[in-house]
Amino acid sequence: MGYYVQVADGVKLFIEDLNPRGTKTILFIHGWPLSHTQFEYQFNVLPGLGYRCIGIDWRGFGQSDKPVDGYTYDQLADDLHAVILALKLEGITLAGHSTGGAIAIRYMARHHGKGVSKLVLIDAAAPTGFTNETAAALLKQNANDRANMLQQGVTDVFFFQYITQRFSDWFFQMGLEAASWSTAAVIRLLRDENVAADLNRIQVPTLIVHGIHDKVIPYPQAVEMNERIPNSQLIPFHYSGHGGFWEERDRFNYVLTQFIG
Repeated sequence: MGYYVQVADGVKLFIEDLNPRGTKTILFIHGWPLSHTQFEYQFNVLPGLGYRCIGIDWRGFGQSDKPVDGYTYDQLADDLHAVILALKLEGITLAGHSTGGAIAIRYMARHHGKGVSKLVLIDAAAPTGFTNETAAALLKQNANDRANMLQQGVTDVFFFQYITQRFSDWFFQMGLEAASWSTAAVIRLLRDENVAADLNRIQVPTLIVHGIHDKVIPYPQAVEMNERIPNSQLIPFHYSGHGGFWEERDRFNYVLTQFIG
């Protein structure tokens, strides 16, 4: 079931809400520059196991409105807060991938984890995001040939395991759904902001899942998160890059459900 929730300044976010009668709720926050669609291989399985699965497209991405501003961790966390309040969510598991993981971390600190009982960080862009050099290269490509940037700068470095051409095409199309201005704005966000100071403010049990072959957010950052987040556990994915939710999807789904209980 898909619908929209209005957040700040009249911006409407697209929500995919599967199995609303499920007894336990997982709220998924996608990574840059993707959409909730990236969690297809969770949505195929988890609702059948009794979980309510909610996917959000951030502002500027997927099927959500695409304003020219509002691309800060604070605003994106506030958007998430507005959705949690609107849907009256309590006791949920919040699962964020990559930049979505950083947004989830900021949410936990800024809004005191309202409605969240457990946190899952999937190859999270934390404590820091992009280096100046990486951001400069991506911004230049985005300004001149965004399609090529999405292929070479995202899809081609995302996975450790082999992907078919058709899968690559599907993944690439997710990035094209975003606006070029929001794509660039989040590159600058990943360069200029970080969530390092938020890590020790997380007060719920936290699962950190990270591919050891991750070329986007290197595995040592997951080790640092594990050291700095109280009551956290780190599970390395030995056959994954930045996309363990697909590359080791059966194990990922099992680990996730075991953590939730």
